[in-house]
Formats: sequence, structure tokens, C-alpha cells
Amino acid sequence: MSSEPATRNIVAKIGTSSITDDAGAIDRVPIEKFCNEVVALRSQGCRVVVVTSGAIAAGLPELGMGGDRRPSSMETLQAVATVGQSALMGMYREVFSGLGVVAGQVLLVPLDFVIRTQYVHAGSTLRKLLDLGVVPVVNENDAVADDEIRWGDNDRLAALVANLVQADLLVLLTDTAGVLTEDPRRNSEASLIEEIVEFDHRLQSRVGGAGTNRGSGGMASKLTAARVASLSGVPTVIADAKRPDVLADAAAGVAGVGTLVRASAQRLPARKLWIGFAVGSHGEVAVDSGARAALERGKSLLAIGVRSVSGTFDAGAPVEVREAGGEVFAKGLARHSSDDLRTAAGRRREDLPPGAPHVVVHANDLVVLPGP
Repeated sequence: MSSEPATRNIVAKIGTSSITDDAGAIDRVPIEKFCNEVVALRSQGCRVVVVTSGAIAAGLPELGMGGDRRPSSMETLQAVATVGQSALMGMYREVFSGLGVVAGQVLLVPLDFVIRTQYVHAGSTLRKLLDLGVVPVVNENDAVADDEIRWGDNDRLAALVANLVQADLLVLLTDTAGVLTEDPRRNSEASLIEEIVEFDHRLQSRVGGAGTNRGSGGMASKLTAARVASLSGVPTVIADAKRPDVLADAAAGVAGVGTLVRASAQRLPARKLWIGFAVGSHGEVAVDSGARAALERGKSLLAIGVRSVSGTFDAGAPVEVREAGGEVFAKGLARHSSDDLRTAAGRRREDLPPGAPHVVVHANDLVVLPGP
């Protein structure tokens, strides 16, 4: 990392595990530390967007839940989040107000990034808040995001927000020093990886899953988010929320502040980032080598190139694409349901029923994923 001047637009994300105590309740002290550091960045000329988790953690005590009584149903958790979101936002507003800063709540769902009008509106709102000197405090809108259209963690949300506001830096704050060579819960001698230039799937498999039972992310989630940001042209620093002056040091490029993930030379537009990384796959399509070569040249996937179909999905659903016998190399939105696609697979256009689309995934709806 170099000692360059602080960047102008910064997205700083803090997770549930970093703002809760051992009992899982929201802890004001780390929120105050975080807000103080955001204000310090603003004094250096930066404009900061905050992405925060913690709505469920804030809502559980309000409803007499938590601990062994933590609910598991999505409907109950969404209801808890609606209660907790107002309490969480109230704390942010109070702390920022005490520092002379106005905070504004912004709730987003994945569809805000794929529907063009919503994407443009969300971006305009965030930029206007920044122009007005407000700190936008972003969270997922758990009250309306169901299992089919939700992230489940805010790391990817933060990465997409970084793309939305054309950020110069994304900072993902966690409860470890950064990305370590191994999961520290399995190896206490794991060491910090200070810089990642290219992604290696073996790294993601080594770093572990969710960090705590209170958070829904974990280091694997942060690496995925950093990859999304990288493909937006945004570098990411993954660092320890408890580290003193962590935001200022990340913005200044201080060596060893955490793990720096470099921006990729390959850039993807927001919609393709959403298709590739923001939503889960509903099925899988195996293709022949000729179809793979065509997709990698920017062509659409045609029915004749499909060899097999796995899973059950409707037309418009996201599906992964792999070469038969190989690894997944692309993802896209299917124009056939799984049943229709099984019927169409391997058939030429003239052999399909009248009106049946021969395009399985259009090039505009397909992302060839960067290699590991």
C-alpha cells in the first residue's frame, strides 16, 4: 500500500459481529468508535457512505428474544428486523448528531440494482445525500426482501453500493486483522495476507465461512464482495473494526492496516455484477465446448449448445453455466423454464416448436466469470 492522499468517495461497511457484545446485543461503544472515524474521514475531505448490519440484533431484545430464543423462521426475523432497524438507525443518528453530522437512512434490496430505473434513482439519492453533507447509512431492506431476492449479508450490498456511488475505496470492517492464510479458528498461527491482486478459489475455500453465529457473512463473504468491488474498479481493504484509526489508515494506504484487494483491469457494469454475484443460482446448464467458446466471445447461449439441465427454475431465473464435466464459468438469466429447456436442449432453431425461443441466455443477460 502506498501513502497516497485519502480517496474522495469511501464506502465503509461494519458487520453485526463488530457492533454487538458477547450476548449479541448492540453495543454503543464500537458504534461510537466507528462514527468518530467516519467523521474524521470527512474532515479530510472524504465523502463517506456507511453500510451497517445489526437490525436483527437490535430488534431481538426489543421483543424479548435472543440467545436460545432466537427465531429461525424468515418471517419472524424480518419482523424483528423492522423493529430493530429503527432502533439501530436511532443510535446512528444520535451518535452522528453528537458529532455535528446528519445521518440519513437508505434501505436497499438486490432488485434496486437490476431494474434500471431503481438503480438510477438509488444512485441519485445517495449522491444527493453526499452533496448535502449527509452520511447515508445503508442496510438491506429486510422487511421486503425474501429468500429469493435478498443478499443475506451486507458485504455484497456494500460492494454494489461502492459501484453505485463510483467509490474510490471500499472498507469492509470485521473481527479479524484481514484475510489470513487460514481460518484462525483452525490454525492459530495463520498470518495476514496484506495484498490480493488476483483471486484464487483455493484461498476462498481456506478462509472459512460465517465468522460468528450473530453475523451472516464471514471472510468468504467478504472475499466475494471484494471481488465484486474489484470488477467495479474499486479497491477494497478488509480490516479489523477494533483497530485504532482503521478507516483513516485504510484511506491513507497505510501498510498492514488489513488486506488490500486491488481493482481489476476487467470491469463489469452494475447489472452484470448483480447477475454474476448478487443473486443465487436456481439451476445449472451444462454446455458443449463450442458453446463455451461462443459465450467467451460475447455471444448468446443457444439451445443447440446445451447438453443437460439441473434444477427446477422458471424463465428469467439466474442459472450457472458450466462446460460439461468442467467448472462453472458463467452465469445468466434463462429465457426458458427448466422443463422447456430440457425439451429444447441440443436442438436447432428449425427443430424447435413454433414460437419457442432458441436463445437460452442472451448475451446481455450473461456474465462470463473471471477465472480463479
